[in-house]
Amino acid sequence: MYNFLAYIKHLSGHNEAALQCLRQAEELIQQKHSDQAEIRNLVTWGNYAWVYYHLGRFADAQIYVDKVRQVCEKFSNPYSIECSELYCEEGWTRLKCGANHNERAKVCFEKALEEKPNNPEFASGLAIAMYCLDNKPQKPVSINILKQALELNHDNQYIKVLLALKLQRMNEEADGEQLVLEALKNAPCQTDVLRNAATFYQKKGDLDKAIELFLRASESLPNNGYLYHQIACCYRAKVKQIQNTGRCEASRNREKIEDLKKCAIDFVIKAIEKGVDPLYAYADITDLLETEPYYQVACSKELPSTERQQPHQHYPNFQGHQGKGKSEDTATQHDLEDFPTRAKSTEEGKTKYSPQNMAGNQLPQNALNSWYLQGLKHKLNGELLQAAECYEKELGCLLRNSPTGIGSFFLLSSELEEGGEAVGEGPCNPILRAPEP
Repeated sequence: MYNFLAYIKHLSGHNEAALQCLRQAEELIQQKHSDQAEIRNLVTWGNYAWVYYHLGRFADAQIYVDKVRQVCEKFSNPYSIECSELYCEEGWTRLKCGANHNERAKVCFEKALEEKPNNPEFASGLAIAMYCLDNKPQKPVSINILKQALELNHDNQYIKVLLALKLQRMNEEADGEQLVLEALKNAPCQTDVLRNAATFYQKKGDLDKAIELFLRASESLPNNGYLYHQIACCYRAKVKQIQNTGRCEASRNREKIEDLKKCAIDFVIKAIEKGVDPLYAYADITDLLETEPYYQVACSKELPSTERQQPHQHYPNFQGHQGKGKSEDTATQHDLEDFPTRAKSTEEGKTKYSPQNMAGNQLPQNALNSWYLQGLKHKLNGELLQAAECYEKELGCLLRNSPTGIGSFFLLSSELEEGGEAVGEGPCNPILRAPEP
């Protein structure tokens, strides 16, 4: 982890901070693998040489190059060595680099296990990589590997919760829950355990327990927008649970439903503040914000029109973004196609909606997806022509680089020339998107 963090610091231009991370990596290796310190430190020493080289401290860089050469000569040949520990190091690094590297991570751990088949760390790495690659609910590719890894390292609580999630997907939820409870007992503050345990209870439908665990994880990871997004999803599911009990029961619990909706919105806003793309953050709770008859008094009488419009004076309508992973251009198209013919509220009951940025101020014109959000504002205020113009500009920004030239239908030539500097650039922006559990 410290080597990977050093690499990130180096890329950010913080080379002194990178060196501090490498020192921490050395200390950790000495604590955990003192009998293999030379081999385990090869990657760290190589990174030292790289950072010192970029700092212009060539003498220091040469010291670490020589250290690497001496170890390689001792075990293999100068500057080149193949060993299970290095394959393991590469495997962990690739696992941290995202889903595109999971297959290569699996290969690394498999190579490491060829030499040392009973190594608990290598087995755990392979199990995690296989779990990440196995997305088919009824295909038990990784179940035996997870069990084997747990047998070799029974104290690995993270493997326990991954196995529990796997068992849950195979309809063996009771056995999985026993593992979750054991993991939470043994590692009550371990964030990866808390997060995956929360996911287990979220899928089980025990939403209060899921929210509790997500909140506990967020105490250690206060800047993790994914956790806040999942909490919002849990509150949405609680609303659905009440609504599914029937209209009469839902009507009796209107106040509770409104409180839950507010909690969902609050946590969506927190997720956005921590970097989650607004379009994706709202996607999972859009049905809480859409125009609907709301609830009928005594399950038979409609509410007055002004009361029926009231929820939409507070929350934006993100119709068209239902379901994870939908592209922003599709979302914008849906809004263009879906101008609702709502009954207009009376002037005295009408509240103008103005989009705000994450800090609560007026949305700046150069904000991400600015045209889209401006369109939503006009749409909520009944200004449909202005909304259509904003959506057209957003589509133009999204399609600006299309080889068909379709973006020219929506943008002026001057706007097309602005390129990446135009607002609402959509998918070209490096926005954090909430991953699936």
